[in-house]
Amino acid sequence: MKTFSRETTGVEVVNELADRVNGKTFVITGASERGLGAETAVALAHANPARLILLARSQSRVDSVMARIKELNPAIKVTFVPVSLDDFDSVRTAAATINDSIDKLDYLINNAGIMALNTYETNKNGIELQFATNHLGHFLLTKLLMRKILAAGPGSRIVNLTSLGHKIGPVRFDDYNFSNGKEYDPWSAYGQAKTANILFSLGLTHRLKSRGIQSYGVHPGAIFTTNLATHIEDVQASLASIGPIAQKNTGRHFPLDKDPPKPVEQGITTTLVAALDPRIEGQSGMYMADAKCEPTYEYAEDAENAERLWRLSEELVGEKFDV
Repeated sequence: MKTFSRETTGVEVVNELADRVNGKTFVITGASERGLGAETAVALAHANPARLILLARSQSRVDSVMARIKELNPAIKVTFVPVSLDDFDSVRTAAATINDSIDKLDYLINNAGIMALNTYETNKNGIELQFATNHLGHFLLTKLLMRKILAAGPGSRIVNLTSLGHKIGPVRFDDYNFSNGKEYDPWSAYGQAKTANILFSLGLTHRLKSRGIQSYGVHPGAIFTTNLATHIEDVQASLASIGPIAQKNTGRHFPLDKDPPKPVEQGITTTLVAALDPRIEGQSGMYMADAKCEPTYEYAEDAENAERLWRLSEELVGEKFDV
């Protein structure tokens, strides 16, 4: 089997691991055109998945993605399901639609996200929007789809996209809402949400290990051609502002200089390795970057933090998540 690296493309991963794709069902959030979720789905179409279920806010931004998939492989059943991840009622509706349409779910790729909103915003439950969208919406969706994931049995996987941004700061367990916006800054909120994505994978691993189901937190790389940063007027200036914020929150240098930009073809690689590669099965719960598992900051690897986040998440979405 090939060794995957930063230079490997997502299509190369799918071609190498086609047997792990064939006949499987995938759910991918954030599947709008010009996004990593869309490119992940299109790459999977180079093999023969049975089902690709694509989630996004608007079907008009997914139709072109579905057309590309059908062009590559007309045999794949492709379905769009609308969802607004910050709206927990919308998540419940989406999960019910998915559950009614499948018997099992082999791979859940929690890809969607928003980044560094300039102004403090909350969802209708009063929760800071990046935390609500990037983490809590996916926490609830995963909970509601868990019966189908368990039905797929050993080998099924849950991939949570995170970011190098988790090194901006930890989860503020006692003040996740930044004093109702008084202490808000866009990058600390992003860092909190991205740390939560990794801790969620750790919490899932603890609960699902005995069932042979894995979960990983994936940093895709710095990709500036997607929709993620379209609302930031001056991306370079905004990125330059991260250093002092990360230093204040963590006491450490933010290593953006060690993470040069990637094209989208390579930006989906680590997601697909996390979902498909059998060689990483013993490393469930790990943070991944550049197609490999690697250690990260202690607050994102701490089992107690993972349990604390789990309890907080249950409280905020209003549902227990027992496995």
